[in-house]
Amino acid sequence: MTYVNTSDITAQMFVTVLLFLLIIAPLFSLAILRLFQGKKKAGLLLVLAGIAAYVVFQLFMKIFF
Repeated sequence: MTYVNTSDITAQMFVTVLLFLLIIAPLFSLAILRLFQGKKKAGLLLVLAGIAAYVVFQLFMKIFF
């Protein structure tokens, strides 16, 4: 087993990843819940919102980090 070197991660990057995870993860979990409840339109909209948030996150990381 090896150790992961986390000294290259800045505080700004850590906070950015944390905030986006607090947005993206609940969107996908709510989407799965809505799909199991039979609310397909709401579930698919939440999946699309999660994908859009992920794309924005990737663009943000490429631009600023």
